[in-house]
Parts: sequence; C-alpha cells; structure tokens
Amino acid sequence: MDLLSRPLGDRTLPLLIEGYGWLPNRMRDSAGPVVRTRLLGRPALALRGPDAVRFFYDERNVQRHRALPEPILGTLFGHGAVHTLDGTAHRARKELFLPLLEPDRIAALVDHVTAAWDEAVPGWGERAAVTLFDEASTVLTRGVHRWAAVPLTGPEAEPVARDMIAMVDGFATAGPRHLRAHRARARQEERLSRLVAEVRSGRAAAPAGSVLDLVCRHRDADGGLLDAKTAAVELLNVLRPTVAVSWFVAFAAHALHRGPEHREPLRAGDPGFAVAFTHEVRRFYPFVPFLGGLAVRDLQWRGETLPAGGLVVLDVYGQNHDEELWDDPYAFRPERFLGGPAGPDTLIPQGGGSPRTGHRCPGEGVTVGVLEALTVRLARLEYTVPEQNLTIPLHRVPTRPRSGVVLTGVRPPSQAAA
Repeated sequence: MDLLSRPLGDRTLPLLIEGYGWLPNRMRDSAGPVVRTRLLGRPALALRGPDAVRFFYDERNVQRHRALPEPILGTLFGHGAVHTLDGTAHRARKELFLPLLEPDRIAALVDHVTAAWDEAVPGWGERAAVTLFDEASTVLTRGVHRWAAVPLTGPEAEPVARDMIAMVDGFATAGPRHLRAHRARARQEERLSRLVAEVRSGRAAAPAGSVLDLVCRHRDADGGLLDAKTAAVELLNVLRPTVAVSWFVAFAAHALHRGPEHREPLRAGDPGFAVAFTHEVRRFYPFVPFLGGLAVRDLQWRGETLPAGGLVVLDVYGQNHDEELWDDPYAFRPERFLGGPAGPDTLIPQGGGSPRTGHRCPGEGVTVGVLEALTVRLARLEYTVPEQNLTIPLHRVPTRPRSGVVLTGVRPPSQAAA
C-alpha cells in the first residue's frame, strides 16, 4: 500500500508534510523523550536518547524484519536485503559485509574515490559552472565501482550515478521521485543480477577477495548461495550508500561557505580537525530523520506501553540536535569533536548499536573515511560560490541544498598556487 493511502487516524500524512521537523516538534510538546502516536496504521512509540538507542537495538525488544514498508524496500534497500533480517539470518548475512569494515578495505576505497575526484577536477575548471552534488555522485560512483571490481565503462558512470541517487532521493515520498526510484532500482538490479550470473558461469571474472567475489560466493545461514537478484540487492547495498555520501559532500560545501574559517585547518591537513569537521557535518545536517522497527513483545518505556507488533521509532534527527546531549545543537561547531567522537549511542546519523552484531550501518566507517578525504580536497580547491538558492528545506526527505551547490571558476590546488 502506498504511504499516502494508509488509514489516516494516524500521523503519517503530517509526518510526510513536515519531514525532519515532525518528530522533534512532537518531542518538544511531550513531557519527556517519548511520544505516543500512530504511524502506518500501527500504534507507535517514538524514543530518543542513548538509553533509547540501546533499547531500540536490543533484538529482545525490537525487530526490523517486516518493519520496513514496501515503498522503502522497493527503492532504498531492496527486497531480501540484510536490513530486513533479524537474529541468526541477519548475523549470517552481515558476515558478507564485515570484511568491508576493516581499515585496509576502507583505505583502499578512499584511494579509489580520491583518485576519481582528482581525475574529474581539471574538467570542472573547463566549464562555466558545475553542480557539486551531481559531480560528487559521479566521482563516488566511479570510485566505488573500481573498488568493488564491478565493471563500469566511462559513458555508464553518469547514468548509473543518477540511478544510485534516485534510489535514495525517492524512498520517502510519493509521486515522480518515488517512481524514478523504483525504475532506477529495477535497472540496477537487472544490471547486477546479470553480472552475478556471468561470474558464476565463468563468463566474467571477479578478482579473488573483491566485493563482487564476496557477494557471488556468500552463503546464508541455510548454507545456500544468494539467488542472483538478492546478490544484486546486496551489491547495491554496498554501491548505493557510498554514492549517497554525495549528500554529505554538498553539506560540507555548504558548511565551508557559511563558515569559511574552517577552510584553513582543513587545507593545512590537520587530521584531527578533518575528522571533527566530518563528524559535525554528519551530526548537524539532516539525512536520516528516524528509524523504525516492530515491538517483539508488549513493551514499556518511560511509563508508556506498546503492544507487540506496534511500531518503535528512533528519533535520529532529533537526537543529533538534542540540547540535553549537545551544547548549542543548532550551531555548526566542529570543535565539539576535537576530543574524539561522541559515544556510539549518542551520535547516530547512521543509526546506533554495533555495526558488527546489530543493525547499525556497516558503511559508517566508509562514510567517515570518504567524506573526510573529499572535504580536505574540497577545502583546497579554489572556486566561487555564485548567488544561488542554498536553503535546505526540512520538509523534504532526504533534503539537500536546493541548488546542489553550484561552483564557478574551479581551480585545482596546483593552479590556485601558481
């Protein structure tokens, strides 16, 4: 059933209209960090805070299986994805992704992405203007495909990048964006399903130990290989989130434009500041509004009860801007992370819990590593930000600067210093 056609005794329609602000607004009106409501036709409890994160990610309380509605499965994650599993099945599938968490793997991906960026930048200077969000998506698409050993010819990069972006851009809405997301997923699942079949038949090669090789050889808890379509879904769950770092690259550019004082320590190569800036971009700017799961049993939280099968919602955006957790939360201040990252259950732009045993995004380390490297490169570029609409509408999910951050007069660092 489409999100907009759900029974409207609940608050689904106001959520779709208000976007990121809906749940934080309800939290402000409540007596504590919990809201009783109704979403997607189910009774729901919305929670916030480190204790709530631990409660939410405890499989004795909340499960993700069957919690994700069709509009999200059909666009963002894909049917049969790791996000839809719990317990033994989830842990077995997650074994596919755990090698990608190793530092050497992340470093290799960063190298491929930064190489693609360095290849692209000279061409930006030959054009009157470039839209950073679009250019970053192509750079990230090229880099992650090379790293994963998934073939991609030069002419394919831009249309594949558009599909990757469309899958993320259309998951939380109805209408044309959602239709584009469905069509994009169908195209990319078909492309990657063919590739998996070709590798397994010997018609194509997958370098030993590559992401492509790992996906093609992975066996689930029942001992069987993933079918070609599910394998394609999980390949996309490596490729798509990496390309989604485009949102954070645009946000980083927005932050540098609003706070040019941050440019110099980034240019100077201060690694501590670069990491702190990256964490603050992820905390400050809106990406994931909330996460949901189903109550495994009758639950109690802060005096509120929820029957088994009810919806438990973790307020991600609200927690990342909670004045009880962050000093001056609506100010962009990288220095708040100079002493190190906040606790894993406090800073949750990509979910909470453990990436190895729970549902926290296993690609979080990839996001941090790639964004840090590209932010430093962005700070070292010379460019002009012409007059444009840089507002970030909070009713749109996922949101980004309206203009995509248009740059003119781009010069690589070597030319800028000449």
